[in-house]
Amino acid sequence: MEYSIRELSRLSGVSTRTLRWYDEIGLLKPGRVADSGYRYYGPAQVDRLQDILYYRALGVELARIKECLDMPSFDRLAALREHLAALQAQKTRLETLIRSVEETIGCEERKETMEDEKKFAAFKEKLVADNEAAHGKEARAKYGDGAVDAANASVMGLSREQYDAWNELDAELRRRLEAAVTAGLSPDSEEGKALYELHRRWLAVTVKDLTPAKHRGIAQLYVLDERFTAYYDRAVPGCAQFLQDAVDCWAK
Repeated sequence: MEYSIRELSRLSGVSTRTLRWYDEIGLLKPGRVADSGYRYYGPAQVDRLQDILYYRALGVELARIKECLDMPSFDRLAALREHLAALQAQKTRLETLIRSVEETIGCEERKETMEDEKKFAAFKEKLVADNEAAHGKEARAKYGDGAVDAANASVMGLSREQYDAWNELDAELRRRLEAAVTAGLSPDSEEGKALYELHRRWLAVTVKDLTPAKHRGIAQLYVLDERFTAYYDRAVPGCAQFLQDAVDCWAK
């Protein structure tokens, strides 16, 4: 079955102007163009538009969507499964935030003191949102929506004790990293190995399928992205590079 551009617009809710723009940038070409100049879209184009809308719903930029859909290795079924996982994670976060806000309103109305654990749930939601705003775009481009959403969901699932322990791991890592760089130690030393292991434990809290290759890729971001570099180098320059070198050396 074929649809004219107006018919496809009514079917999908995407304006004809947007469909023409998608054609212009090569994101969604019509199946054929009649001698009259009218665009017509067949089943393949309908499926592609559906894929585009799924990616857009997850905040992926048009250039990145085109890159994904045009890859020879693009697997639509696998992509749909990733979309489902990402949407389910978003649903979980939203439901958690809605419950927290509702409970806070209820406590305020009844002049009651809200339990600290319930307050903490909202705090974790803010942490996830802030991290998403700061690094979400790059992380999603590199690792995919499913991986980032799963990591966010892991943070939301931490208890107060688990969250405190996770933060302490990060603090210990930074203290020992600064000490190692100040002392002039080598990333391939025993302390470098210990720092790699600390970082692996810290990452494993939110990255459930942490492979050596993924670990090395994440560590590379610390020297490629100035925001990560500034975080680790804020007291002692060279910490981000040391950590990246230690991970590269010991992650096998």
